[in-house]
Amino acid sequence: MTAEWDEARVEEAIAVIVADAEAAFDGARWPWHPLDGEEDEDPNDVYFGGAGVILALHELGSTCWEDGALALVDWQRARPLLDEYTVETSYSFGELGIDLVAYLLTGDAGLADRVHELLLVEPDSESNEVMVGAPGRMLAAEAMLAWTGEHRWEEAWCGMAERVEAARDPDGLWTQCLGGQDARYLGPAHGYAGNMRALANRGRAPEPADLESYVLREDGVANWQPHEGARPDQIRVQWCHGAPGMVATLGDLLDLELAVAGGELTWRAGPLAKGPGLCHGTAGNAYAFLVLHRRTGDELWLDRARAFALHAIGQVERERAAVGRGRYSLFTGDVGVALFLRDLLDGEDRFPTMGPFDA
Repeated sequence: MTAEWDEARVEEAIAVIVADAEAAFDGARWPWHPLDGEEDEDPNDVYFGGAGVILALHELGSTCWEDGALALVDWQRARPLLDEYTVETSYSFGELGIDLVAYLLTGDAGLADRVHELLLVEPDSESNEVMVGAPGRMLAAEAMLAWTGEHRWEEAWCGMAERVEAARDPDGLWTQCLGGQDARYLGPAHGYAGNMRALANRGRAPEPADLESYVLREDGVANWQPHEGARPDQIRVQWCHGAPGMVATLGDLLDLELAVAGGELTWRAGPLAKGPGLCHGTAGNAYAFLVLHRRTGDELWLDRARAFALHAIGQVERERAAVGRGRYSLFTGDVGVALFLRDLLDGEDRFPTMGPFDA
């Protein structure tokens, strides 16, 4: 990571990613990428699918995606639910997130009513996490409130916030049921950090939990266990599990010394070999540096974010050359990297989908 910072190269990389995604759309969907596992014949959702790509392209200034977003809504509603991750009320994997993106692009009143309907469905008390459960629905309500100012979204948000607060365990964590198994995760995707962020966005963050027993410290660096009872081989340093996600999500709530130690570990660990993306990739990790730059004012963190940015661009280019095309998803693909690059250039540090999107 010794390349000299080059803003023009970053702007060019964003433009190439956007143009590639625009060209790869076949009028119905984007090609599936082999690194995303077994092929999904109809990927529509925000995490892996077309809704996330359209959201990213919209945020990056690409236009005329209204029809594509509405088509995704129709396809999702006609699709059978496959497992617990595809419940229609899921923010990341279900109809809720798809409808939310379509409303953002179209302002359709019927879509707003459907989002509201999904928010009022009695939540599964076991799904106490952002991607599938009630905290993610809080983020959807927050977005609709920001875009419309209508009181019904305030009511929906407060109702879900009360449920999320009531589901909190006595020690300040939350128990999630994922894949049929109970667990208590810490990271933003499935656990404590994401739930706290959903509450903190609107000034309702409860007293932070005492996480000291979950923190691993050594020589000025710190990491967090991904979940209670994690084995050493389960420790990660990525956005979804570990220091990068904890700092990127709760950097304004953590003790500053601890947040800096988490950022230092993220830097020393280096860019992720898993790829350049957001969930478990180089760009996602670099959001921790952006948050620390804002909080401390220290240019060191900006320099580190820039170094990760240039490395992520190289990863995107090498992966595209190896496969012969881009990787089209928000959380694992190229458009997520482009969003990070744009935030870096614009001085923003909000991780995508963890707060209202641009209207």
